[in-house]
Amino acid sequence: MIPAETPYVTIVLPCYNEQDHVIDEVERICAAMDASGYTYELLAVDDCSSDETLARLQEAAPRFPHMRIKAFHRNGGSGTVRRIGSQEARGEIVVWTDADMTYPNERIPELVGILEKDSTIDQVVGARTTEEGSHKFLRVPAKWFIRKVAERLAGQKIPDLNSGLRAFRKSVAKPYLRLLPPGFSCVTTITLSFLSNQHDVYYLPIEYSKRAGKSKFSFISDAYRYILQVLRMVMYFNPLKVLMPPAIWLVGIGVVKGVYDNIKTPFYLAGNTTVIFISGLLIGSLALLADLIVRSRAE
Repeated sequence: MIPAETPYVTIVLPCYNEQDHVIDEVERICAAMDASGYTYELLAVDDCSSDETLARLQEAAPRFPHMRIKAFHRNGGSGTVRRIGSQEARGEIVVWTDADMTYPNERIPELVGILEKDSTIDQVVGARTTEEGSHKFLRVPAKWFIRKVAERLAGQKIPDLNSGLRAFRKSVAKPYLRLLPPGFSCVTTITLSFLSNQHDVYYLPIEYSKRAGKSKFSFISDAYRYILQVLRMVMYFNPLKVLMPPAIWLVGIGVVKGVYDNIKTPFYLAGNTTVIFISGLLIGSLALLADLIVRSRAE
């Protein structure tokens, strides 16, 4: 049963094979929101779980009048859940979080309060102070590298690029929802979309707990998707930052190599010198063309 009152906050909760703790998470979120005084809805989306997650949500539904359940008939991924959940959100503020007990969801009202009090901030991200995920010894350096690439390309410091706990204004995020990929890198996408378009993002330090249940994160494939998504998003909004540096380097190397060739053998250019120089020109031309397309694109 959906309350008649239009909620101020919509919390999108992806649920995939979380039967042992999903109700604990729902209780924690609803208790915090009830105490906050904010009107809200909790949109719990079952992503075609193979366990009893959906059944347990449906069984508990009468206890949580602000919870709305949506069930997918095939697995779409957390990005798909968050995209559709955000598009269907009735609230002015949309919150993303997870159902695996890792994020301090009792602090959701704190994130919402920052947006409410400061109209210049468009997104609040729970920046994790520790890493408790699986493959920790691999994830920490990989995430550090990807974050540094993102900071370099976005031109801003990013304390946590892919935190799953965040609150943002739906009106600001609406143009970017169609860009969200189906997997975990959706959180990277929404961060870079805001930063690349000069929307202020506030980072709130949070604790991060060890997850309950089995992780769905695949280190190799998901890390690969993360870095591709970083490059894709910066290419989408500011292709010059990706393409122009290698173009300038190649042209510069070609010129220096051409001078060296002529000093060594007057009026002579080596084949590789020509290839390097022309490659730089081609990439530079592509960068300018891509930038023209971005600037002329109607958002």
